[in-house]
Parts: sequence; structure tokens; C-alpha cells
Amino acid sequence: MEPARAPADPLEVLSQRLDPSTVPFTDRGSRILVFREPDRSRLYVRVCERWPKLEYTEGSYRVRPPIVKQLELLDGEGQPLRWDLVAYPHKLVFRTAAGTFQLCFATPELLALRPPPGRWGLRFVVRAESVWADRRGGRARGVRNLAYTTNAPLLRNEVSSTQNGQWRVLLVADDHPNPLLTLNITPRLGFDRSIHPDGLFEASEQRWRAWFARVPAVAPELRPAYLYAWYLMRAGLIASRYYVTREAMVPSKVHYVGLWQWDAFFHALAYRHVDPQLAHDQFRVLFDHQRQDGMVPDCVFDEGVVERMGYPVDAPVTKPPVAGWTLWRVYEATGDVDFLDEMYEPLARWQGWWVDRCDADGDGVCQYDHPFSSGLDDSPLWDHGMPVESPDLNTYLCLQAEALGRMADVLGRPEEAAAWRAQADRLSQALVDHLYDPRSGLFWAQRMTEAGHERIPALTVVSLLPLLTGRLAPSVYAGLLDRLQDPELFWTPYPVPTVARSDPAYDPERMWRGPVWVNVNYLLVDGLLRCGQRGHAQDLCDRTLELVARNADIREYYNPETGTPPPRAAPGFGWSAALFIDLAVRRSRGEI
Repeated sequence: MEPARAPADPLEVLSQRLDPSTVPFTDRGSRILVFREPDRSRLYVRVCERWPKLEYTEGSYRVRPPIVKQLELLDGEGQPLRWDLVAYPHKLVFRTAAGTFQLCFATPELLALRPPPGRWGLRFVVRAESVWADRRGGRARGVRNLAYTTNAPLLRNEVSSTQNGQWRVLLVADDHPNPLLTLNITPRLGFDRSIHPDGLFEASEQRWRAWFARVPAVAPELRPAYLYAWYLMRAGLIASRYYVTREAMVPSKVHYVGLWQWDAFFHALAYRHVDPQLAHDQFRVLFDHQRQDGMVPDCVFDEGVVERMGYPVDAPVTKPPVAGWTLWRVYEATGDVDFLDEMYEPLARWQGWWVDRCDADGDGVCQYDHPFSSGLDDSPLWDHGMPVESPDLNTYLCLQAEALGRMADVLGRPEEAAAWRAQADRLSQALVDHLYDPRSGLFWAQRMTEAGHERIPALTVVSLLPLLTGRLAPSVYAGLLDRLQDPELFWTPYPVPTVARSDPAYDPERMWRGPVWVNVNYLLVDGLLRCGQRGHAQDLCDRTLELVARNADIREYYNPETGTPPPRAAPGFGWSAALFIDLAVRRSRGEI
């Protein structure tokens, strides 16, 4: 990689990268998402919420219409202004013929617009049941409540109903020595209509600068993408509300509004470098909803949890058990024994749920009863039916048992530590005994049937993941490494595809059927380190960092042939950012 030539200031670096047309302007804890309409001098505002009770009237949370749309800046005559936009983490700057407008977050529910000197205006359409104007602006009640307020004398303040619960608002304001307009979007009945114009933008800037001041140093050529990843790690946080019991990061405020289990644990791997409290709370927010039998739900969102689904089969739904492995990594960075003590018993119950309840035939290999529990929702592994014994599951359980053994040692429980290590050995041996095929040099998933086990004829990346156990024979490691580096299988121009190139199901554009996922590469880097292949681990790490850094945005997954994100890959994606950060930090420190 060539050295980066971007300016040193983090906010200036990011002003060259942020694009509100695809990744919204938002802030820590906020549910407000400000987008630019492509190729137009207009904005629209969506809200980062699922609202399941409104699905019949509002549609899925991914496709619901904006709360505010067609937002235009006006001159003193009420005519729309064209603008050039510069997006910073802390503010949007609109340069117009009438002067410069600036927009920032005053609070997570309050946007603040600073207009230029002289007369100015604003026009937008709001979706609401009712809207009424008053002396300082106006209020709207509806799916979400909204108030717009200014301290400038209003020359025009007009509200007109259009159609289908949409209202057009027009404001024109006279000159004021320190003008400000606020836009409060909230689920609450009470509005924030206070105007305190002094220091708002400076405070917003300072909050972001304090965040970037805490991040570890990395190689200069990675810095632009690295700072963008840290931007996503702060901007992606939502404040606690109802079932979301802690401040936590959603995978994408645009596409995935909720807290999925293994996403949250991967996010913690980045937060451990800057904020132990944030890292710890990514675990707590899921384990706050642990069931009495030990199961941890698949997902937590504001109004509830997901712990069972009826499609494509009716079964409990969770996520892969990576909690113990990731939590131990957080502990290595923070040294917080009290948090280890807090989580030890819940983790032990979580491990017990898998080992005791998800080994239906008693062969020591646990099975997935629902495809979504794997996290690999659309993988061809599930095309032949459920349940499935898959190599990745026992691998994760082996790592979690190993982590529990280390925790027991720290907590002064030597007998329990020995028992956990013995369980890790049993789980890894069962992998070899039941899922490894020495002729192909690979581990294979099996579908469980009344007649026994059927090998699933799909070659996917899970066949390589037992590298992570660190307990395989050298000949097994050698075979897996050969398959990983075979260009006809997994060593694509941008490795590692989630389905082998040679497999009939391979599709480089379709989720979990070919694209590269950063979390999978992260797991394989660690697997290579654990089996003593440091040079290969460095190579895959560098290729992964380059793949992410070469794209302007950090996306959910990437095409292994071209290195570009497919159209359906979610923008501003959380674990891609988090694991890019952790790989960059560890690589720069010589840990990889």
C-alpha cells in the first residue's frame, strides 16, 4: 500500500470520505438519520427504529418513508438555494449563494441549523396526523412527533396539507444577531423547543475530537479508512430504550435496526481499545435477556427480542456461541476481573444450553436446528433441510469452553478450569471423528436424518474454520491450508469467499453464497495464527485490510472477484468496521 496523503486532522480526513447520500449524518445515541437526496440540493430524514406494531401500516423498517422529506434551504425571498455540501462527523456545511448554513446535533433528538446573516428560509414536507404553526415555528403529531423552532423573527410561517397525511411547511425568517433553528424529532409527548445557540457547534466538534483522540495509532496507509471505521463505531451507537437496556451499536442504522448477538460481540473487539464500558455493555445488552434455560436470544430491539422463528423451519433462533472467545479478548485488553466474574456464570449457562440441548444424537457434535442460528442465513448448507451438524459450531463451542477455562483460572476455580479444558478437547475430537474426511482434507457439514447422517454436498468456508481450535494434527492443518490457498476453491483475487469457487452454488454477489465477509476472514486469520502459520496469517490480514480500505464505504460484504461491494451489501456496516479496526491495531502492534 502507498502511504496516505490525506491531511492529519481526523475531521478533515473524514470530510473527504463522508457521503450522506448513502451513509446518513447521525450522532452517538441518536435515532435521527439525515440523508442527502442524490444529485439534488434537498435532504430527507428517517428514523432508526423497527416499530413492529406499525408494520401493517408503515411497512418493514427498511422501507418506511421518511418522517421529513424535500427539505430545502431558502433565500430571503423564499426561493430554494442550490448548495455544495461538505460533510464532517460533527456537522454538515452547506455553501450557498446566500451564505453558509451549518447543521449539527445539539442532542440525540435535536438537530440545530445555523443560517447565514440576513433573511433566510426553510421548506420541507413532514409526515404527520396534524401540524400547526405558532409564533416560533410549529409542531407535528404522528408516527413520530416533531417540533421546529427558531429564535429569528418569522416573516412567513405557512402549513398546508397535501395528501396521505403529508404537510408542507414553509418558513422565512428575518435577520437576527445569532440565529438558530432546531428540529426536534421524538417519540415523546413533550418537545425540546429551547434555543441556546452559543457553543453548540463547538461542543459537537469537541465530542468527536475527544473520541478520535482515544484511538490507537496504526500504519499511516490505513489511517483514512481506519478513522472512517471509528466514525462508524461512534455514529452507529443508539441510546438505551425499552428492551435495549444499554447503549449499544446496531450493525447498520440504515439496514439492521436491532442488536444481533454475534455482531454485538464483534463490535466489542473494537470498543475494547477505547472504552471498556462500551465493550462490556455490548455483552450485557444481550445477556440481560438470557433465558432461564441458558439460551441467549438471536436479536434484541426496542420492543422485544427474537428467540424463535417459523421460517424456513419452526425452531428456536440464536446466534453462534462466540461470546466467551470475544469476551476473553476484551478481558485481555481491560484486565477487569469484576466483569469477568459478572459474566462467568451466564456464559457457563450459555455453553450448557448448546452442549446439553443441541446434541440430539449424543455423538458429541452439536447441531443447528434453525439456519439463522448459524448467522450464515442464506448459505447453501441449509438448502437440504435441518437440523445440520456444521463444523463451525463445535469450533466455536471449543473456543468458548477454552475461554471459560481461562476465566475459571483467573477466578480461582481450578477444578472448573480443568473441566472446561476437558470439554474443549472432547468437542474438538468429536469434530475430527465425525466431520473430517481425510480423503478430501476437509471438514464437512452433515444433515441429520432418521436414517443417520448425510453429508451436505456444499463446499463452504465453514469447512476451514476448525483451524481455530488449535488442536488438530499437523497433517489436518496442512490439508486445510492447501484448500484455503487453492485459487479454484478459496484463494480468489480477494479472498476468502464464503462458498468455494468450484461449488455450483457459488455466487459472488449473493449474501453468504460467495461474498467475502470481514468476520470470516478475521476468524481465519486467528486460525492461521493458532496453527503456527504466522506468514499466511499476515498475508490474509493485509489482503483483508486492503479490501476494506480500497472502498470509500465499509460495507457488509464484498465480491471476491472484484473487491467491490454488491448492491445489497448494507452500508456503514458495524462488524466490518470493528474487525477492520482490530486487525489494523493488532497488525500495527506486531501481534499479527
